[in-house]
Amino acid sequence: MKAGSNLEKVLSSGEFAVTAELGPPKSADPQVIIEKGNILKGYVDAVNITDNQTAIVRMASIAAGAIVVKEGIVEPVMQMVTRDRNRIAIQSDILGAAALGIKNCLCLAGDHHSSGNHPSAKNVYDLDSIQLVAMLKAMRDDKVFQCGEEIEEVQPQLFIGAAWTPLADPKEIRVIRLAKKVAAGADFIQTQGVYDVKSFAESMKKACDMGLCEDTYILAGIIPLKSAGMATYMQKSVPGVNVPDEMIKRLKDAGRKRAGAEGRKIAVELIQQLREVEGVRGVHIMAIEWEERVPGIVEKAGLLPRPSL
Repeated sequence: MKAGSNLEKVLSSGEFAVTAELGPPKSADPQVIIEKGNILKGYVDAVNITDNQTAIVRMASIAAGAIVVKEGIVEPVMQMVTRDRNRIAIQSDILGAAALGIKNCLCLAGDHHSSGNHPSAKNVYDLDSIQLVAMLKAMRDDKVFQCGEEIEEVQPQLFIGAAWTPLADPKEIRVIRLAKKVAAGADFIQTQGVYDVKSFAESMKKACDMGLCEDTYILAGIIPLKSAGMATYMQKSVPGVNVPDEMIKRLKDAGRKRAGAEGRKIAVELIQQLREVEGVRGVHIMAIEWEERVPGIVEKAGLLPRPSL
């Protein structure tokens, strides 16, 4: 065991893992975190605490993660983006997170500030996401900071994750980037939302042919669709996301009142299909500000009960 987290135990045991996202509030209210955590409790193996997603100021991922640890609700996967921090701040935050009992970290670059509520802010990007993975691995396994200085006494024990967008252009470099993240030390991977299962399966075959499916755990991303408008936006505006036209038609045909239910049905179907794809070891459900829909999706996809390890 590298960190002994629940997520690591589930994946290493061969069970099909389920993670979900928990978005912190744009306030200092801890009750929001507690309520969302309780919605997901018992339905997932861990929850990703997003780090100022879409470059909008929210409660810190470390603080929100510490809340769910303290309350004993669900295990957090702290997200850490390089957009807002240099390597000094990141390493300091990592030590603090580990001291607070956080055992999983997802390494990301982060959305550009121009898309958020402080578009004139300065991006940092002192490191990229691959370098971030490598730095965390060195802190954990070699007990050294990025500068080479030894960590005194207790190093951070973290199960290290990274993201993968297998269907973004140019597609030919996507598996290569995945290989770099795995070589840097990514213990698990969470992908961008998958709707085109056939194309995703082709990318997974390339990854498995390179031996990457044996070297890391890959969780396929699921983004439940709320409406035809949301599906159309994602198809046209989100890199690496291809929502098939027939799915958009299903949502339109369902009508405004039933579109959400149809979107949940599509999510269940996708999970069932992805379970059959070689190398997929779990799913990551990104129900954006829609956490209350996750339990029904998990149940209808036949993913209950979650393992107790």
